[in-house]
Amino acid sequence: MKPAIWVRQRRVSAVLAVGTAGALLTLSAATASAATGSGHPAKVAVPQGVTASPLGKPVFPTPGKTRERVSFVLRLRDQQALGAKVEAGMPGGYLTVRQFRARYGQSTAHVRALRRYLARYGIKTMAYADGLDVSATGTARQFDKALTVRQEEYQIPASKARAGVAARPATQIHGTTDAPLLPASLASFTESILGLTNWPLMASQSVRIPTAKDGKPFGEQLGERKPSNFASQYDLNPLYAKGAKGQGQTIGIVTYASMRPSDAEYFWSKVLKIRTKKNRITIDKIDGGSGKVLLRLGSDESTLDVEQSGALAPQANIVVYEAPNTDAGYADGFFAPASQDKATVVSNSWGSSETYLAVLAAAGEESATYVQVADEAFLEMAAQGQSTFVAAGDSGAYAASSDIGSKNLSVNQPSDSPWTVSAGGTTDAGTIPLTSTDSATIPAQRAWGEDWLWPHWADFEGILPYTTEQQFIKSPYGIEGGGGGYSADEPMPAYQQRISGIDSFNDVQYLTGTDPQPYDGTTIVEPRHWSVNLTPSVQPGTGSGRVQPDLVADADPFTGYLLYFSGFGKGSAALEAGWGGTSFVAPQLAGSAAVINSYVHHRVGFWNPAIYKFAAGANSPFTPLNSAGTGNDNLYYTGGGPGTIFSPATGLGTPDLAKLAADFGKLG
Repeated sequence: MKPAIWVRQRRVSAVLAVGTAGALLTLSAATASAATGSGHPAKVAVPQGVTASPLGKPVFPTPGKTRERVSFVLRLRDQQALGAKVEAGMPGGYLTVRQFRARYGQSTAHVRALRRYLARYGIKTMAYADGLDVSATGTARQFDKALTVRQEEYQIPASKARAGVAARPATQIHGTTDAPLLPASLASFTESILGLTNWPLMASQSVRIPTAKDGKPFGEQLGERKPSNFASQYDLNPLYAKGAKGQGQTIGIVTYASMRPSDAEYFWSKVLKIRTKKNRITIDKIDGGSGKVLLRLGSDESTLDVEQSGALAPQANIVVYEAPNTDAGYADGFFAPASQDKATVVSNSWGSSETYLAVLAAAGEESATYVQVADEAFLEMAAQGQSTFVAAGDSGAYAASSDIGSKNLSVNQPSDSPWTVSAGGTTDAGTIPLTSTDSATIPAQRAWGEDWLWPHWADFEGILPYTTEQQFIKSPYGIEGGGGGYSADEPMPAYQQRISGIDSFNDVQYLTGTDPQPYDGTTIVEPRHWSVNLTPSVQPGTGSGRVQPDLVADADPFTGYLLYFSGFGKGSAALEAGWGGTSFVAPQLAGSAAVINSYVHHRVGFWNPAIYKFAAGANSPFTPLNSAGTGNDNLYYTGGGPGTIFSPATGLGTPDLAKLAADFGKLG
């Protein structure tokens, strides 16, 4: 019996987010008719980002002098034709930013019209070179008048640390429940208005092993791996031997927390003892940047992204795009590297579940917000020959468990975009010492799913063995595993449709929901109770939509990596073992892509159309992890069995990067 996927499977409309008590935020949807009763009959509503509707009662109106930054994301022209060209490998060559804007961005006249309108209210603007993003700065009063909204302040209580997510102190945010309005002529080409609420949306995709009761974890199999282990395991060393080390390449790290370049430089020179290009890190503070370097804000994530990618491509330059963790920062963080076109490869290790950003219909109409924003930016980068990689998530098949606690099958966004490589995770084979008296053995490399650890939970502080629904569903450690599954928001791209049987899967159903009820007063229905089967049998199923991940590599923190971050402490205390998550895999693949580019002496571009062809051909550069059962699952999806080359748990499998580089080289 299959568990129902209770979230309504709609394509694109308003977005759901979560407040402090699991309340959902419903976003405004565009209407095609003129606004009524507002005194602005010539204006129409435009989709905005997160509204303040679930945050409780406002404390007081947002002071008019409050400085704000709001992004106006413009509609991509001829997106279907562009997508077809990207899927075909951009015949005729990659585009420059100017060429992209001329063919697919908004016209200079449209951009000027929007900027002139905002200038009437004293709002200053900066237009991105691609014609898809206008970043505006002004006061709350100016935006309220220009967009016919009323912003107010909301007090958000503190949240405790859980499942590897740092505690968050009480904070105050601004927001509005009003739909922003623009003159109809401007609304016709404006996709979304982001930034009227500065609620932080994105979470990093890194995790660490729990604290053992008896003895300190030790050994390479407990997270003391270095980037050199990745290079050896996935066959990057032959490219180094031929002189390819990322020279002439630039790695872009899109992140929502600040980092210190000195941390990465110390890691490379003192911990790894490797030579890297000097003065290679540039910090680009998007929309004013991400604020202070703080652990609770995710600065460790930004640091590891730079450390891992930069170690694997030691001669590449690195640009760190530090954007605020808001919906406006989310958009501008992607449009910046796209519009600059300096970064030949781009990595992002943040995300939210599709349920957290769930797509609901409003008044029978559908509008695109976050899904469309990421797709536009990734499509542009693909058209320009920039390779992009995004972490698939760390909550197995239950991405929503880490942000709203929902146990429906769900995947992460923006890794669900068909126009980026979704990076998933594995657990390496070997004996893993857990304490001085206990260990676990992984007989073969498998999909990352912490079910292998369940019999050993008694080894760790504050965690009991999973034997009941309460312990499985509400464990303080959370549900962990490599993200994977079928998107409810994005259609399956043509390059995946060519893989026979990709819409079929095997699963091991640990959870079965009962008593479905509306979730927090929304139209989303979710089971109120769950039954748990810790020894499920393999069952077949079918799915539709963009399926992720595309590729996998070691991500289990128990077989994971060292991380140096000065925010952990001073001296040796700043170096910690036992870190993992798909947030390591995305920058590792980005660093590898920079090396491959330097090996073939040109931009390889968007990987997916090519790698799916490689995987289906003879002498594939990938090793599928296709064994079926509870020894190879991401807590739901498992391998497809002998002969299959794809599964929602491990994608196409693990890469042989030297063979992959050779295949890319043959494409010219």
